[in-house]
Amino acid sequence: MTSTAARFAAAYAALTAAHEVGDYWVQQDKDAVAKGKPGPEGRAACVRHTVTYTATQAAALAAANRTLGLGIGWRSAAAGLALSAATHYAADRCANRWHETGPDAPLLVRAAHRAGHAAWLQRDPGAGPLTDQAWHKGWVAIAAAIAAR
Repeated sequence: MTSTAARFAAAYAALTAAHEVGDYWVQQDKDAVAKGKPGPEGRAACVRHTVTYTATQAAALAAANRTLGLGIGWRSAAAGLALSAATHYAADRCANRWHETGPDAPLLVRAAHRAGHAAWLQRDPGAGPLTDQAWHKGWVAIAAAIAAR
């Protein structure tokens, strides 16, 4: 029987590696450009990306589970993947909008500004992508913990 800690470590490694592949290799350029746009075009692009991202994570988690004999149940895996997908979508709707202020800025952007990151997000063009990736990786860890339970 594989321990929960071992399942978590393996799930985290698989989901993190798949995050990188799904975000940078699998994502189509047209979706990367459009996913943060307001309206239906942005939502559709973000959904397409989130679907392929989640499929990449699901394949990696299934491969790790089978190859390593982790014993991760499908319900736990599905719950972790659903959390990863939902939080990924939320962050990616902010693409190219991290510098925005005001009530029309995405909720996560407003939260980052309220958390004290406004000046950094305004000043540094790399701050948005770093904030995005930190958000994703934090949630990937929680998704792995859910999958491992």
